[in-house]
Amino acid sequence: MATPVYEYAPDYAVPPGWILEEHLEARGISQAEFARRCGRSPKLISEIIAGKARLEPKTALQFERVLGVDAGVWLGIESKYQIYRMREVEAASAEAYRTWIERFPVKELVTRECFTKPQSEAEALTKLLTFFAVGSVEACTGQFDRAKVAYRHSASFKSDEAMVATWLRLGELEAERQDCANYDKTQFRRALSAIRGLTQEPIETARRRAQEIANAAGVALAIVKPLPRIRLSGAAWWFSPQKAVIQL
Repeated sequence: MATPVYEYAPDYAVPPGWILEEHLEARGISQAEFARRCGRSPKLISEIIAGKARLEPKTALQFERVLGVDAGVWLGIESKYQIYRMREVEAASAEAYRTWIERFPVKELVTRECFTKPQSEAEALTKLLTFFAVGSVEACTGQFDRAKVAYRHSASFKSDEAMVATWLRLGELEAERQDCANYDKTQFRRALSAIRGLTQEPIETARRRAQEIANAAGVALAIVKPLPRIRLSGAAWWFSPQKAVIQL
């Protein structure tokens, strides 16, 4: 039985000013006296304590010298607080992206263990953006628009754009895991002939050997279970200038 791992992830963060205020009270130092020792204005110290002003590296060094608490600790508290505030802002705006989130097969991605089940729309948004390795919805949409992929698809039915993007990303992740030689056009032509000769082999043997042969020619062969509303049987694109991908 695996030993459970408990992660410390509090759902709050405090500004460094709160910690500073506790230090000053414990040492009996007034804000005005502390400002004098740091060589800063009382107004700045007051605003830092109130969470209205950010703690800059220069100020953190001054705090270190006066209080003996490493500047990195002060900046770490400031960083965590600012990230927490930004997450709150994004969580508040997640409602506006509900329609975008609903376009994607979140439950299926959870089933495929791409990420754990999100507990809120804000978390679903974050997990989808992380899955696609982009920083925003706008960047994600732009990535789809710029993708240069050759498809083998049905002439009678149109595939769902979000589902295709998800399926391609699954193929991309599979391609990342495959260690390929640099692409060689001549060797790949030979590889195609060798792969055709595998049709009499058991499917799993043929699949493994086909992947090995393709990898040796600089091509990742990604076989990915389909998603709903996709009418594709295959796709091909360049993962990098030296690595091609064929996805089936």
